[in-house]
Amino acid sequence: GGATEEQFQPFGLKKTYSCDLCGKSFTRAEGLKRHQLIHNGFKPHSCDLCGKSFTRAEGLKTHQFIHSGVKPYSCDLCGKSFTRAGHLKTHQLIHSGFKPYSCDLCGKSFTRAEGLKKHQVIHSGFKPYSCDLCGKSFTQAGSLKAHQLIHSGVKPYSCDLCGKSFTRAGSLKTHQIIHSGVKPYSCDLCGKSFTRAGSLKTHQIIHSGFKPYSCDLCGKSFTYREGLKQHQLIHIVVKAHYCELCGKAFGQS
Repeated sequence: GGATEEQFQPFGLKKTYSCDLCGKSFTRAEGLKRHQLIHNGFKPHSCDLCGKSFTRAEGLKTHQFIHSGVKPYSCDLCGKSFTRAGHLKTHQLIHSGFKPYSCDLCGKSFTRAEGLKKHQVIHSGFKPYSCDLCGKSFTQAGSLKAHQLIHSGVKPYSCDLCGKSFTRAGSLKTHQIIHSGVKPYSCDLCGKSFTRAGSLKTHQIIHSGFKPYSCDLCGKSFTYREGLKQHQLIHIVVKAHYCELCGKAFGQS
C-alpha cells in the first residue's frame, strides 16, 4: 500500500503542482497525475465480488474489507472497529464531545455534517418516508423502519430483569429506569418525582386545573380520561333499572 501525498511530503517542500479543475496542490507531478484520474472518471481497479470500480488500487483494497468483514481500525476508547481510517476518525469525535455542526433554527449540535443535515429535515416538516400499512409519515428512513416493527409484532429488545419486550431500544432504556428506582423528572410545584418526562407532563395538568373530560350525564369534569371512565361506572351501577315506557333510570326496581 503506497503512502499518501501528505505522508510522503518532506518537511518544507512546496506544493508546486496544482490541479486546473479543483485547485488542489501536490509536491510531485505523479501525485497530481494520480489525482486527475478522479476528474476524468477513469476507474481501472474493479472489485471481483461486486464490480464496484475505483481510481486507485488503495481505494479498491480499502473497499474489499467490507466483503471480508475485516475491520482493522479500532477505537482505543470503546473498542468499536471500522473498515476505514476515516470512519474511525469521524467516530472518535463522539468521545471528544466536539460538535462543530450546529442547527441555525434550534441550536442543536452534531459531530458530523450528515447528522445536522438529517436533523434539519425535522424543521422543514418534510416527511418522505410513509408506512404502507397505516400511512404514518416520518422524516427519516430509520424512524419508519422502527415504526414498522409495531405492525409486525416483533419486539427484539427485552428487559433482563422482568422479561418485558419492546420494539425500540429507546423504549427499553426508558423502561429500565423503573427498575433502577431513579425518578429524574420532578414537579416544581409539589416535588413529586417521575421516571418519565411524559408522566410528569401528565401530572402537571392537575396543578393547572384543566379538566377536559366531562360526563355527558351529570356534567362532572375530570383531569384524566381514566377518571371519567371510572366515574361513569357510578351511573351504570346506581341507575341499573330502566322504565320501558319513559326510558327513565332508577336505582331500585
